[in-house]
Amino acid sequence: MATDIALFDYNLPQDLIAQFPTVRRDQSRLLILDRQTGTIQHLRFGDITGFLRRGDALVVNNTRVFKARLWGNRCSGGRIELFLVRPAEPGTEHWEALVSPSRRLKPGEEILFDNRQSVLLSTPLGNGRWRVQFKSVSACRRIIATFGHVPLPHYIGRPDQPTDLRRYQTVFAAKEKTGAVAAPTAGFHFTHPLIQQLKAKGVQVIELTLHVGPGTFKPVKCEHIEDHIVDPEYAEISSQSATAINNIKQQGGSLFVVGTTTVRTLESAATDGGDVRPFAGFVSTYIKPGHNFRLVDHLITNFHLPRSSLLILVSAFAGRERILGCYREAIARGYRFYSYGDAMLIL
Repeated sequence: MATDIALFDYNLPQDLIAQFPTVRRDQSRLLILDRQTGTIQHLRFGDITGFLRRGDALVVNNTRVFKARLWGNRCSGGRIELFLVRPAEPGTEHWEALVSPSRRLKPGEEILFDNRQSVLLSTPLGNGRWRVQFKSVSACRRIIATFGHVPLPHYIGRPDQPTDLRRYQTVFAAKEKTGAVAAPTAGFHFTHPLIQQLKAKGVQVIELTLHVGPGTFKPVKCEHIEDHIVDPEYAEISSQSATAINNIKQQGGSLFVVGTTTVRTLESAATDGGDVRPFAGFVSTYIKPGHNFRLVDHLITNFHLPRSSLLILVSAFAGRERILGCYREAIARGYRFYSYGDAMLIL
């Protein structure tokens, strides 16, 4: 039976969309939902250490956001935005980009950043996507470093600021894992002292990678959620991480999974037997009600946009009515929503 997208809608006052992060990461508010009983608690994020036990694991996404948003000019003077999505292949000067406005652009046209630095529009890919070519890999890096902007989501209605370069990253973000154009925001609430507290309790921290793409913000425009398509994103699970995850499960520990990106990566690489295999490639797993979660025991997540695949995912994990009930309570209590907002722990 088809499921109407209107079932995943809710009304959010604009003033609850967080425009800036909390002063301290671990001082975000934390709503705890017990899936079995439906009970709800309200704490601070730093209190999350009380819910993890020796032998459990925190599974996190270590991707790093780069300054993917560029503004340049056509030779005729028109202003153009390039939103870099991913290299066409690793270590190349060819990239896939969203270009706006793109209606009158032609293949072979140069977009200028200054008198010496530019990018070539090589091939239109449809729907505002282009294959673009920098003069070299080093020129690409230089242009991103010099002219790039932190790709804040559209609902943060302000230009990026220097502090966003640090705060729109998780503490897990690894320089060698740079490649995301949006942050795995559930990880924003962790601090290094908080991680040390968890490790001191005997909790493992296990890393994987999913380079979050612009599709994470793509609304579900289909009438029925089953017709929506999730854009592919590159992900990696090392053999070391796969072994650590499998050992935790075999020894009776629980996986506390940080963020929907981590959930999708794990579930994409899960076997029918409930293990996870090493993986490197693109994932486009779309998790919706009825999904059999093979690896995820508990989920740490932010509050998501209405009519989004992310809200559908957390509803698949905890039940749509319970999730929307939590959202209503969070709104009534003035929780902050979306990327820089507060968090949920779903037990």
